[in-house]
Amino acid sequence: MNIGLVGGGNISETHARAARAAGLNLVGVFGANHAKARAFGERHGISVFDTIDELVLRPSIDIVMIGSPSGCHADDASAALRAGCHVLVEKPLDVSIAKIDRLLHNVDRARVSLGVFFQDRLKPGVVEMKRRIDADEIGTPLLATAEVKWFRPREYYSGSRWRGTRALDGGGALMNQGIHTVDLLLYVLGPATRVYGLTATRFHAIETEDTATALIEFANGAQATIDVTTAAFPGRPRRLLIAGSTGSLHLEGDRLEEPGGESSPDAPPENVASPVVSDVSAHQRIIEDFVDAVQTGRRPICDGVEGRRSVEVVEAVYRSASERRVIEL
Repeated sequence: MNIGLVGGGNISETHARAARAAGLNLVGVFGANHAKARAFGERHGISVFDTIDELVLRPSIDIVMIGSPSGCHADDASAALRAGCHVLVEKPLDVSIAKIDRLLHNVDRARVSLGVFFQDRLKPGVVEMKRRIDADEIGTPLLATAEVKWFRPREYYSGSRWRGTRALDGGGALMNQGIHTVDLLLYVLGPATRVYGLTATRFHAIETEDTATALIEFANGAQATIDVTTAAFPGRPRRLLIAGSTGSLHLEGDRLEEPGGESSPDAPPENVASPVVSDVSAHQRIIEDFVDAVQTGRRPICDGVEGRRSVEVVEAVYRSASERRVIEL
């Protein structure tokens, strides 16, 4: 299949490398930052387009991968949908449920596939964790504890026009970095019903939070806490502990720790102190899953409806922190 890319920054580099590893053909790129897009096109030897419509209306393009700032995702995806392209969007699907719902309406009308890059779902440690929970190997899930204590230097935000802004990032540490772990909690434990959240800006000079804590209750009765920050120097791997009535599971980074002390095979954790992805194998799995979904007509591992759920929870955490009350979902 032929791929068009929207973006031209760090995450588009990841998308491009993963797409080529999956055997797909890169055709062209559009980016609102035209200088970045031109440099991206030169590096990858592909065409550079002046507008998104010029890109998505090119007849040879089958799938458009969206890597623009988060607050542009729904608008960019809708442009691709109108042109009849299948769309794979970087997380989060967008920064507000209102925009996501309009996008999902457009998906239904366009009758094409929409997927979201929540690549953690296909990492071996997570696949095994979900299998064990679904097979009742830990009994009734009771409590989950998630920690995302990462570090980003101040330049990570100050050198970007969109990171840490409400309009284009939709939030800070929780919406951008922590949302992967919010998605994992929803993926393995099911839908959330209530949340309570606290947020603060402790280190970075940004509009949004760099530190957040949330308590989440799930429809199955399980409870979870999640702590997220981008201000914890030097950063440490994500941890996810799930305690059940007959057993427990521990994800350290991307590895599922075994009771005897060994780890399930997986790539070492990344993103602890840098947004750059060196190992694109998980992104490649998402792309391969999406291509198969397009070809067979099934739902991808994370479609638009699934991608909506984590944004709903994060929005509720922000609302809870602002209003200082529990939010029902």
